[in-house]
Amino acid sequence: MKNRLKVLRAERDWTQAQLAAELEVTRQTINAIETGKFDPSLPLAFKISRLFEMPIEEVFQDEPVSP
Repeated sequence: MKNRLKVLRAERDWTQAQLAAELEVTRQTINAIETGKFDPSLPLAFKISRLFEMPIEEVFQDEPVSP
């Protein structure tokens, strides 16, 4: 799953640690989401979209599966 988390965080001049604190997760979780190594749970994805005040589809995009 692709996401815009790093860009959105940078636009607000937040560190990974600051974003993690806001979302009550670890900095490592933020890093893993930003690098595409971890897909957030649905509740966390909704929490992220609410924090950035945008629809979840604007933060996260599904990648098509190759046949």
